[in-house]
Amino acid sequence: MGYIRGFGFGTKTGIDLNGEGNGILFKNENMGPVELATTAFGQGISVTPIQQITAISAAINGGNLNTPYVVSAIIDDSSKSIIYENKPKTKRRVISKETSATVRFVLESVVANGTGKNAYIENYRVGGKTGTAQKVSNGKYMVGNYILSFIGFLPADDPEVIVYVAVNNPKGVTQYGGTVSAPIARNIMLSAIETLGIKEKEGGMLKEYSYLDVKYLQVPDVVGMSKEEATKALKDFKVKYTGDGNKVAYMSPFANTFQSVETTITLLLN
Repeated sequence: MGYIRGFGFGTKTGIDLNGEGNGILFKNENMGPVELATTAFGQGISVTPIQQITAISAAINGGNLNTPYVVSAIIDDSSKSIIYENKPKTKRRVISKETSATVRFVLESVVANGTGKNAYIENYRVGGKTGTAQKVSNGKYMVGNYILSFIGFLPADDPEVIVYVAVNNPKGVTQYGGTVSAPIARNIMLSAIETLGIKEKEGGMLKEYSYLDVKYLQVPDVVGMSKEEATKALKDFKVKYTGDGNKVAYMSPFANTFQSVETTITLLLN
């Protein structure tokens, strides 16, 4: 229970919004082996979305549990002076920096090689975890009625953005967070990449593709090659030529990025 409460579950986060809940935990005196086991995989415990975001942020930011806030600052319109400003406030350290780095590595592997594949973004490092939670009615877990969720972040090695998506009892789909919620989170993260200008990163884990996936491959560098050499090197892609000559002077998309095998690589010849 020490770690559960350490990550902020069971208490309000202190966010600057009204109506925040505490969530539900077993009382210490009622926590036996069964309750401890079920709590570990998410049953017998109820948490709020902002508690979830805050706890996962602590797990990936180096281990610090911070107080979340919505309002960054209040600024006087006439003088442009700052009347009130929120700044990150650390409540406590929950885990070490080394453990946090391990958590980021594991969660990146979930997106590259596990249940979170539908949140993978080529040329970016994304981490995350899926969730499939049974809903409760009259004190009992319901059958075939779930909240499907995905929590994702990027860049996985130095997080700037975290996204939590929960879908309540979707109909006509496979009941897994990775199937329903991960693609939604991916689209949100793509928008964040564009809005915040997050740069592509090398060194991420390569996705393990299934036969149903559109495959992405690393584009070889063919600048300086002859037209014949470049054609052979780009055999897995469609190729389009512009310009006269027999030597590649420029290519688009750039070399060493991961592109769909359906992508057309344009080569400028001189």
